[in-house]
Amino acid sequence: MVATDPLPPDEPLDRRVTIGLAKIGIALKQQAWAEAGGRGLNPTQGQVLALLRANPDGLRLRELAEQLGVTAATTSDSVTALQRKGLVTKQPTAGDGRGVLVLLTPAGVREAAAAAAWPDFLLEAVDELSTAEQATFLRALVAMIRTLQEKGRIPVARMCVSCRFFRPFQHSDPVHPHHCAFVDAPFGDGELRLDCPDFQAAPADEAAQHWQTFRAPTAADPRSTS
Repeated sequence: MVATDPLPPDEPLDRRVTIGLAKIGIALKQQAWAEAGGRGLNPTQGQVLALLRANPDGLRLRELAEQLGVTAATTSDSVTALQRKGLVTKQPTAGDGRGVLVLLTPAGVREAAAAAAWPDFLLEAVDELSTAEQATFLRALVAMIRTLQEKGRIPVARMCVSCRFFRPFQHSDPVHPHHCAFVDAPFGDGELRLDCPDFQAAPADEAAQHWQTFRAPTAADPRSTS
């Protein structure tokens, strides 16, 4: 009898990672519809509320559209629907007669807290990872998000690696190798932020240099041992 391999040929690793991410994406989409639908909202409206909660001074329609990665028309429709529900209010922007600032109402603040919490269902899965695994996963997510941003696939996020205060691998401590000049303190991969309220975009050449340093194999980077 001729021996056969009991296992089918493996798909390429990058393909398997993509499939895994797609499955998580499906779960996120289903949960978003379930959570928002239960409150009489759609996912985009829920995201608008969550963004406004993170920006209590309000956002312009253009800023909302950019951060959501949707068209201005879709954003305007969502804001109008939320205004009818009494969850947001629109005010003229000071010094700009055509500008509109969107703010949460008291009812919107309460609803936004629930909208911002819907991804928390993933916490039980993330908690299955060790602290080291979570830090490695976060670092990988930062790399993926930046690539998608560079290609215009998703909105630009206020991440450490694009910030003028970020100093990658400035310290010899492998646990806290990076430095944040804003708070003047070292930090590690597990403390990388994807949406920092203190973010200030670094000049393009400086951001590119910091990114190259961040991604280069070093003694503090597990890839250097592979």
